[in-house]
Amino acid sequence: MLPKLSFVLGGAASGKSVFAENLILNSGLKPVYLATSRIWDDETKSRVKVHKSRRDHTWTTIEAPFDLQPALSEAKSDRAVLIDCATMWLTNHLLEEHNLNEAQTLLLSALSASAAPIVVVSNEVGQGIVPDNALSRTFREAQGRLNIALAAQADLAVQVVAGLPNVLKGTLP
Repeated sequence: MLPKLSFVLGGAASGKSVFAENLILNSGLKPVYLATSRIWDDETKSRVKVHKSRRDHTWTTIEAPFDLQPALSEAKSDRAVLIDCATMWLTNHLLEEHNLNEAQTLLLSALSASAAPIVVVSNEVGQGIVPDNALSRTFREAQGRLNIALAAQADLAVQVVAGLPNVLKGTLP
């Protein structure tokens, strides 16, 4: 049985999205994909295409670059929701100069209130060098705070490295 909230963390191209998709598919529930990425350029378009190619017709896809609450509140307990990913969601808010603390509070509340089990994918961005510009440093700090809050609220937290899961909290279903 899929926990109420699962948090899947990893570096870029670590296999975290595939792992999270499999958690959803193995739940036996109807899969819902909340897509947070906005298409900025050809590289992003290509990455989105790869993600889409892995999902068949059984997935319901909802584009939600900012406000996840409506989709989360509508999701019933017979659904399993994948949010891919918190990093793009945060990037969207940061670039639009939204209040990040308020956005995070609203997200955590929506996650808690949803009837459906949820899997949130996020990037670990704090293990590299200190960025050389203020915007990147602001993002890194905000992403770290968001990841800490998501992990604290999650029943299951998994770090994916080279496609392999490392359970940080809870038990895999």
